[in-house]
Amino acid sequence: MRVLAFLDGTLADPDQAHLRVDDLGVLRGDGIFETILVTDGKPRELGPHLDRLARSAAMMDLPEPDRAAWERVVQLVIDNWSGSSEIALKLVLTRGIEGDPSSTPTAFALGMEIDEKVKRARAEGIAAITLDRGIGTDVAERAPWLLLGAKSLSYAINMAAVREAARRGAADVIFTATDGSVLEGPTSTVIVARGRTLYTPPPTIGILPGTTQGDVFRAAERAGWTTKVEPLRVAELASADGVFLASSVRKLTRVHTLDGEALPDSTEVHAELARTYEAQYA
Repeated sequence: MRVLAFLDGTLADPDQAHLRVDDLGVLRGDGIFETILVTDGKPRELGPHLDRLARSAAMMDLPEPDRAAWERVVQLVIDNWSGSSEIALKLVLTRGIEGDPSSTPTAFALGMEIDEKVKRARAEGIAAITLDRGIGTDVAERAPWLLLGAKSLSYAINMAAVREAARRGAADVIFTATDGSVLEGPTSTVIVARGRTLYTPPPTIGILPGTTQGDVFRAAERAGWTTKVEPLRVAELASADGVFLASSVRKLTRVHTLDGEALPDSTEVHAELARTYEAQYA
């Protein structure tokens, strides 16, 4: 099942064409998006997602998103959903029509079923590989026009990395910087557990601030864990008590194999963190 609604409150048939072929989101990937997990009719971390949408818009010189309108369209999709208890709800904002200075941004929300492969990965974990992203950890500061902290529609490199992982018999990727630092996944944030402390790399090195990562950290802190946002090295991953990829739809997914080598068994650590994360939504 899918539900499509435009920001003006119009419901539309998702099986029909609605975007113009000269929309800059189509032609150039010139736009931004967010993906929100909805469970039992309740969107998770809607506020932080809308905050990040606004930050991405500011970085890309797009009009400031109408927060109230986005909240209404999110609820509109939820109210018209009759599928399973979980929804992957995507918010999309493009720059509009190429060559038309009077064009207004294209803005819509699309609710979709969650793939069964994602649900299996949540439960069983995944194999991942490391891939060089070809950037240094200072590039976000030196070259802000690269938009490394914006959640833009330009995801061709990210999807190419996932395909490369599949060619190597893995399901996902952990990007690395030229100095061996851990960056992020193509669609996720990296979290590492050592003892009772969780670590994640800082957004200042050119990665997207993770909404689910923040949610996991807050839940873990309430349960007595320590959390730290600091640089991580690839060499540290093999000896960690747990390596996880966090994203809205996949939640907290454990990495059991990295670059073809089995990692220390993190089943129990994952189970505890997953329970802690879910408890706040019970």
